[in-house]
Amino acid sequence: MASRMICGVVFFVAVVLQNFQGYPAKPVRMIEPFGAGGGPDLIARAVSPKLSELWGQPVTVENDPGGGATAAPALVAKSPADGYTLLVNTSAQAYSSVFMKGLPYDALKDFIPVAPLTSQAYVLVTGKSSGITSIRELIAAAKARPGELKFGSAGVGTGTHVGAEKFNLEAGIRAVHAPGDTAPAAIADTVAGRTAYMIAPISYVQADIRAGNLRVLGVTTKKRSSLLPDVPTIAEAGVPGFDYPIWYGVWAPAGTPAVVVDKLAKDIARALAAPDVRDRLAKHGADAMSMTQPEFARFVLSESENAARIAKAAGIKPQ
Repeated sequence: MASRMICGVVFFVAVVLQNFQGYPAKPVRMIEPFGAGGGPDLIARAVSPKLSELWGQPVTVENDPGGGATAAPALVAKSPADGYTLLVNTSAQAYSSVFMKGLPYDALKDFIPVAPLTSQAYVLVTGKSSGITSIRELIAAAKARPGELKFGSAGVGTGTHVGAEKFNLEAGIRAVHAPGDTAPAAIADTVAGRTAYMIAPISYVQADIRAGNLRVLGVTTKKRSSLLPDVPTIAEAGVPGFDYPIWYGVWAPAGTPAVVVDKLAKDIARALAAPDVRDRLAKHGADAMSMTQPEFARFVLSESENAARIAKAAGIKPQ
């Protein structure tokens, strides 16, 4: 009896592996949660044509914003675990469960981290109406009115939220979080003066910076951004040691066969290594990341743990 059961299991596994050896045998969807023109959208559209070329199958990029960037992960979490529906997300995927309760998915357990994509800087911006023109002025204003200034974000638990909380802690200030439902909504609040400042992806705020609606106080990474070479880092501008990049990655629904995950990880790495893809990424100020699938899985977990430490230090409970 036992031998029959073992044989049955071996046969089942062999059939499953055989079914996925030809992956992908049909179009692959990449779903991102922040909308057209945002970082995940731009990066996914840089990588998807190369994946399509490698696989001989269409690779589409779909925007599903809303829900504080939770609509797309919810969709992917409920999709078949076959590698044909993937999530392209920011570091928010590692942070959301720390800051939000009642999510329609478990950000860590319902997904398999497949591969990293890129890392780049956010910018700290203020609205023109705020009258704040430097990081030192922002810190002084916040300390003069502790707990009164409002800061925006793309939603609770997003990278823009965690970055601002990290900035507040390291700058030694207290402010009130006033999240928007999307990054554009949060940016509009800062432009209008409903929030005093926010940390935002460069791609989303470049137009308002050029138009003079927003002032850039600093970039969040250790080094300056090639997109804004004259803008100092936050560390240079008044908060020594500050470093907070935005990073992007690809996730698959939990239960996706290991053979598919392995192929995805290796082919995404190949796509990122292509000179034309690297050139396109560089135009967006993005640096390709290089990790094996197990390394990326460990990295995602460590980033979630870092977010938990920030939340604890800031006295933030899941909302």
